[in-house]
Amino acid sequence: MRLLLFLAFGLLFACTDPGPRTLPILGERDVVNGDTIYPTVPDFAFVDQDSQLVTNATFADKIYVVDFFFIHCPTICPKVKANGLRIFEKYKNDDRILLLSHSIDVKNDTVAALKRHADKLGIESRRWRLVTGEHDAIYGIADDYFSVAVENPDAPGGFDHSGRLILVDKNRHVRSFCDGTDAKDVDRFMLDIDLLLEEQFGKR
Repeated sequence: MRLLLFLAFGLLFACTDPGPRTLPILGERDVVNGDTIYPTVPDFAFVDQDSQLVTNATFADKIYVVDFFFIHCPTICPKVKANGLRIFEKYKNDDRILLLSHSIDVKNDTVAALKRHADKLGIESRRWRLVTGEHDAIYGIADDYFSVAVENPDAPGGFDHSGRLILVDKNRHVRSFCDGTDAKDVDRFMLDIDLLLEEQFGKR
């Protein structure tokens, strides 16, 4: 249901042109005593490829890009990681933005395995965290990012997942997403990143 509402909001904003483009806050919202309450990413605690604890505080005053993957994925993950590397390279010297990848294979993607994978990708942990954690915590938070992560023995590699790249602002709001397997959609997504950087930090 949350995913359907998320897509509906995305379609609504895509079909309207109120003037200068700003990114919407995505997801179902509530109105309490006249105040609009927007959905936020909840508190979390995971462990990254360097055995460091990763929490919401890690991303304080930052925007960040999220995805869900597993190392031995035989289908979409290599394409998503290739496009994620494009984002990493573009913004690796910009301390206002970080990347966060959640492994959904909590049995096999150990900290040591994540470290080897990070080294293979050539990424720095201070810029891009590959994390693991408790099964229910990893799978539960996918819904808060409007993503999909499901164990499925009939799926290639044993997991269903969306391949989305998701943009989160410094207030924990989801602001944009793209198909991480589609280079052109990732190009558009990086324009959204630029737009959010200007919105939240001003022009450099």
